[in-house]
Amino acid sequence: MFGASGDPIAMKAAERREARVLRSEHGQSITCIARTLGVAPSSVSRWVRDIELSSEQQQALRAGDPARNGRGLGQATIANRAREVRRHAQAHGRRLARGGDSLHLSGCMLFWAEGSKDPNSVVFTNADADMVAFFVRFLRTCYEVKRTDILLSCNVFLDNGLSLEEIEGWWLARLDLPPTSLRKAAVNRTSRASARKRRTLPLGTARIVVHSTFVLQSIYGALQAYAGLTRPRWLR
Repeated sequence: MFGASGDPIAMKAAERREARVLRSEHGQSITCIARTLGVAPSSVSRWVRDIELSSEQQQALRAGDPARNGRGLGQATIANRAREVRRHAQAHGRRLARGGDSLHLSGCMLFWAEGSKDPNSVVFTNADADMVAFFVRFLRTCYEVKRTDILLSCNVFLDNGLSLEEIEGWWLARLDLPPTSLRKAAVNRTSRASARKRRTLPLGTARIVVHSTFVLQSIYGALQAYAGLTRPRWLR
């Protein structure tokens, strides 16, 4: 069927058998097998696609792949640097905690109770305008966060006689924030079941966001100092 040894069909069959041996018994990479046999990597990939490598063979391939190792090393370096930044920020928060500032203590505890545990941003949501204003004062005083770096979005129902513009304007004025702080509001529709109910939150809720890993991690560090606890997961 295959003809003489120089028959291309016979040669391909022999190359396929050799490729499968190199893959299954020696755990060689597809690129290495293709180079050894002088064939296209796509052919080798097709010939050996049903062969499963052992965990030892897979580990050996990873160890011998400079490109993959380089990417892994780069990613590990970036992760270590980011972790070190978070560690430094938490140390900063612990130092602030030792300062005995009541505003800082109150703001941190308020965040612990009401804040969202976003990994890289300070997020605080509440309907109590005085509470939100206090938290904004905490950010601006204790962390020198600029007004323009504080983002505001509202979550509202519009069946209380106020327009969205009026509600957003009220929150901006109450929190002393510029119009550029506004982000898209969440406007809820009233269901038929609750249409007859009187809304107790005519101004909805305000969501404050500051995109700062340093400020967030400083608060985390301070919370651990204030409460006398350790939370390794806050470094992640």
